[in-house]
Amino acid sequence: MKDVQQERDSRNVAIDRVGVRRVSYPIVVMDRDSGTQNTVAEVSMSVLLPHEFRGTHMSRFIETLEEYKGKIGPATLESLTKQLCSKLDATEAEIEFQFPYFVRKRAPVSGIPSHMRYEAGLHGIYKKNVFDMVTGVGVSIQTLCPCSKEISSAGAHNQRAAVRLEVRMRELVWFEEMIQMVERSSSTPLYTLLKREDEKYVTERAYANPHFVEDVVRDLAVELNRDDRITWYDISVSSSESIHNHDAFAELRRNKRDG
Repeated sequence: MKDVQQERDSRNVAIDRVGVRRVSYPIVVMDRDSGTQNTVAEVSMSVLLPHEFRGTHMSRFIETLEEYKGKIGPATLESLTKQLCSKLDATEAEIEFQFPYFVRKRAPVSGIPSHMRYEAGLHGIYKKNVFDMVTGVGVSIQTLCPCSKEISSAGAHNQRAAVRLEVRMRELVWFEEMIQMVERSSSTPLYTLLKREDEKYVTERAYANPHFVEDVVRDLAVELNRDDRITWYDISVSSSESIHNHDAFAELRRNKRDG
């Protein structure tokens, strides 16, 4: 049959990215405690389209993904992007996985375990024969306002905040480690299952450890700066304010190689 995608195009316009997105796909990822974990990812895959080609073969993106049977990690991500370049006659390829990641977490006092959901992501780019990968986690935390605590005779407003941390690394940093770094930078972590004694502990811990969004970002940055495995990081904290009709946020990006 005629290959329309490979027809020559005379408009002389290369396209930065052509591909598929919002592909729902079952994957297997590394789990520090259990070895592996099954989850479902939303996948985006794309390549650079040279000016002389009319289109790319969209089916080949899924075919390439199928070859890896859903086993996704730092090594397979690099191989996958190279394979996309090979199959689609491209010089650049990009692939991104966003997926829920579950950690077995114990309540702070009762010790009762439950599954806690986090968000995780892997983003790989192969360009000019160089592979680059960014690993990310999304973590919900609680923050308690230092100003509110200081000026109030009783109580202080607190709220849930969403933290997004992305890193480049020279050695493996587990999702669990990144999650723990974020939670240590909060007023208190969140839990799926809490008994009354746990709820008391979490409430009092937050009150004793007030944090602005700025504090969360800075505490996390200090910890990331100390970790020699991490070469670059991007932090975003957004707080759904409980007494304001808006969000508060803070963001910080650093390349540690720049000093």
